[in-house]
Amino acid sequence: MFRRQSSHRSRPYQNFRKPMQKSRRVTGSNIDINKLINKVSDESTVKTADQPIIHSFRDFKVDPRVLANIMRRGYAIPTPIQDQAIPFGLEGKDVIGLANTGTGKTAAFLVPLINKMLADRSQKALILAPTRELAQQTSEEMREFAMGLNLFAVLCIGGTNIMHQIKMLRRPHNFVIGTPGRLIDLIKRKLIRPETFKNVVVDESDRMVDMGFIKDIRFILEKLPRERQSFCFTATLDAEVEGLVRQFLRDPVKVSVKMRSTPANVRQDIIRVPQDKHAKMNILVEHLAKPGFDKVLVFGRTKHGVEKVARALYACGIKADSIHGNKTQNYRMKALAKFKKGEIKVLVATDVAARGLDINNVSHVINFDIPATYDDYVHRIGRTGRAEKSGIALTFVSG
Repeated sequence: MFRRQSSHRSRPYQNFRKPMQKSRRVTGSNIDINKLINKVSDESTVKTADQPIIHSFRDFKVDPRVLANIMRRGYAIPTPIQDQAIPFGLEGKDVIGLANTGTGKTAAFLVPLINKMLADRSQKALILAPTRELAQQTSEEMREFAMGLNLFAVLCIGGTNIMHQIKMLRRPHNFVIGTPGRLIDLIKRKLIRPETFKNVVVDESDRMVDMGFIKDIRFILEKLPRERQSFCFTATLDAEVEGLVRQFLRDPVKVSVKMRSTPANVRQDIIRVPQDKHAKMNILVEHLAKPGFDKVLVFGRTKHGVEKVARALYACGIKADSIHGNKTQNYRMKALAKFKKGEIKVLVATDVAARGLDINNVSHVINFDIPATYDDYVHRIGRTGRAEKSGIALTFVSG
């Protein structure tokens, strides 16, 4: 259920950078409302890529122990991005993967890297993620795929105890997974030695750029060995991401999962609400009481607004919690865990706090506030309808 934060001042969200604030619009007034409506049939068959799947996991030339862990997780057929990227990764090639979140891209780089480390225990990989939540999820995925293989990862993110991370870095490890700010801090303290990493992953590169991390990424990549294997995953290949690719990747193979701008299996609609803020909240509560609203992610524009919505829902007897930049990392991780387990019904979030979240079986995404950009809208509604399941996205529109 929703709990008040302790009275001490929480740390600011260290991964949020001012350049992003300047480039984002305050409201979504320039978004075409008609683009938020897509009443597809729940029975529609959805394909996430134009290319057919040509492999099973058993076709990949991976160590039998890696394959056993993949099978243990119930995977037999790779997703399109895994199908295309894993063979090149296993060959040691640099890979650019064009794919949205929720397409299985984490395994597309973890499987080749884990396989490489089993063949050569001296190999180490550095994985950069734009947000703490995505770094945390990547660390969890790595543990699953490497279970019983004596391979270890250190998670290095802001908002958590750096002394624990320093302690773990002094132990043998194969992966360092983290956000740019904390990684640079540890590099400058000479606790991470970039020259020892012959493998690097820059995940969600376009989000890194949007969040103002371009200089941080360059700082880190310039310190890595020239002879290395690099993976770059991005939903869009804009000029700045292309610049990174040209500078830091060697003769990369580009694999692309061509996707709709919004998932075809997510039914999208708008809900007209009065200008009155109390009426808007009442409408939200009414919808959450309807059958089928089982696991709902509600998006708000500001940290203060998200907190108010979560508290109001809790006051109405709805099991809700919130994540935003003013919450400590420990609080956010606990809130996410409760939402994943179904201990709370509603999670209220800001865009930045929810980047890269991979949560199964989200029944609805509700845009309580219209997002600043259409790209943010696409990102938000991609939290439902994952793994080709159906989902519903509703956007509150005044008037």
